Amino acid sequence: MNPLAEKIISQEEKYSGFLPRLELIYKTMDDQYNELSRYYGFCCTGCDDNCCFTRFYHHTFAEYLYIKKGLETLDPENRKEIKEKAFSICRQTSELDQSGLQVHLLCPLNYGGMCVLYAYRPMICRLHGLPHELVLPGREKRLSPGCDEFESQCGTKGYVEFDRTPFYASMAELERDIKKALDISERIKMTVAEMLTTL
Repeated sequence: MNPLAEKIISQEEKYSGFLPRLELIYKTMDDQYNELSRYYGFCCTGCDDNCCFTRFYHHTFAEYLYIKKGLETLDPENRKEIKEKAFSICRQTSELDQSGLQVHLLCPLNYGGMCVLYAYRPMICRLHGLPHELVLPGREKRLSPGCDEFESQCGTKGYVEFDRTPFYASMAELERDIKKALDISERIKMTVAEMLTTL
């Protein structure tokens, strides 16, 4: 096991109390996302450019630990299969990167078009798809469009404000508190597949 992962995972008594805070942040995200989806009439039914094929990087130990919690809800055989898929995807990704080829590999948590840890999915998986705005420190507001499927279904509707900034701020505050409790200064930048290989 990765030494940093081992250090973190071994301190469950210190980090477990922070996960309910993450659940509240996620609930706020989900509530706003669902409210706007209803307004737009947007329904994600899957598409050729499925976001589960996108190589998203995740940047908080909070999300990492929540994936771990979700993984533990599955039976041992499912966990073993998922981890094997994760290792395979990481190997293939490395080979494609070295060859200079595009990486287009399905997330190891996707089975038959559905996420087996849907309730435990990271922030970007919850927010992807809708047009939104974000204000990073020292920068101007950045507006981003919805995904291709959103534009196809709802592109003619006017934009309704969906500011991701408060979510990022809440996640940053939670991450700071977790790292302090675990006495770590490292940063994380991992795909879901990479996370799973260390759990």
